[in-house]
Amino acid sequence: MNFNKDLNIFVIDDDPVCQELYRQYLLNMGFTRITLFDSGQQCINELTRQPDIILLDHQMAEINGLETLKKIKRFNPDIYLIYISAQKDMKVAIDALKYGAFDYIIKGNMEEELLGAIIQKIIDVMDLVSRKSPGRINRFLSFFSL
Repeated sequence: MNFNKDLNIFVIDDDPVCQELYRQYLLNMGFTRITLFDSGQQCINELTRQPDIILLDHQMAEINGLETLKKIKRFNPDIYLIYISAQKDMKVAIDALKYGAFDYIIKGNMEEELLGAIIQKIIDVMDLVSRKSPGRINRFLSFFSL
């Protein structure tokens, strides 16, 4: 896969084993800008560090993944968020997507392969947005320069 290795990626999971597993997956894919958080609140406090992608667990102490997701999206709706959970409840998946998650992965379900494919989709979307945005901005600015 053709990854942009300079992406800033946050991983939020209160399970240190899961944190390390995701960190290793990302390192294996060639990413190096990886920050781990034990809670959603820790991540929210660091959003000024401008993550490109956030991997977010559902079941955590303090605030759960859905509440964390809502706060992240309120701070910056352009952050790509991958929701990763052991929850097989369809309502959790639907809510995560409804509140702005880019995709949803069920833990223990070929996570590394799915994570790689989803990150590639995010990169494709980022490339598409960056190619389309300059034209829109220039057309918008040219309207005011008449």
